[in-house]
Amino acid sequence: MHGNLMLKPGLRSRVPALLSWLLLLLFLTFVLAGCSGKQNASQTLQQGPANSNKINDTQNAANNQQEASQQPKNDNQDSGQIKLIPVTVTEVVDGDTLHVKINGREEKVRLIGVNTPEIAHPDLGIKEEPYGKEALGYTQKRLDSRQVYLELDVGERDKYGRLLAYVWLEKPANDSEAEVRAKMYNAELLLNGYAQVMTVPPNVKYADLFTKLQQEAREAGKSLWGAAVTAPPPAPGGKSGSAAKYIGNSSSKKFHYPDCQWAKEISPKNRVEFNSREEAIKAGYQPCKECRPL
Repeated sequence: MHGNLMLKPGLRSRVPALLSWLLLLLFLTFVLAGCSGKQNASQTLQQGPANSNKINDTQNAANNQQEASQQPKNDNQDSGQIKLIPVTVTEVVDGDTLHVKINGREEKVRLIGVNTPEIAHPDLGIKEEPYGKEALGYTQKRLDSRQVYLELDVGERDKYGRLLAYVWLEKPANDSEAEVRAKMYNAELLLNGYAQVMTVPPNVKYADLFTKLQQEAREAGKSLWGAAVTAPPPAPGGKSGSAAKYIGNSSSKKFHYPDCQWAKEISPKNRVEFNSREEAIKAGYQPCKECRPL
């Protein structure tokens, strides 16, 4: 039996070669298996950041949507990119000054670009000007206790701390001339002759249009512009009446012949009448260089 286990001399010489081939095959198998594993791992690593980015993007989008839904709607913006502040008018001080309530607090508002005649303020030493009461009454009728929308300009407040604003009666679709004419109260005052243009830089957004609207009211003789022709108000140092020989401007301190082009431009509140040249000069007025009143 022991003799049967013995290998023939020819086979003995082939055993080392067979073992070498077997070891080589095992080695190649391990090498190939290792490369395949590394490739799969590499692909997994390369896909990892991309998948992570996708997950992060999805999470960010969800968070942004949630935050947007939680933010309150801003009623102060809209209307063709015009920023508006909804307010309620609580008091009308005069034709161009209001008290309003904004988010529960009171603010004093001065209309931009317009100036209505003054009403009497004895404590401030201010005398009533022609058409002051009419302008006050008109603004009270149109704005008192009403919700309106404020549009601010470059300068938000004046030296008195008042909020400076354009007052919209309705939300405008845009800031075109048609919308201003139809919906802005500042423009309405000018168109109906209750105010004059008063431009104070840097708040000049509608200055050119306001000048145009004033000219239309003047040519039509609306309100205070009609008063300048039909009922000139008396003034200190002068006498009223159509027979006045000279017309003075209390703002410029110039006096003119009644038919002078500059005399015709004087607003009712600044109009002063004189019966003689000497009377005008004694009152501190200078003769116009255009009409040269004698």
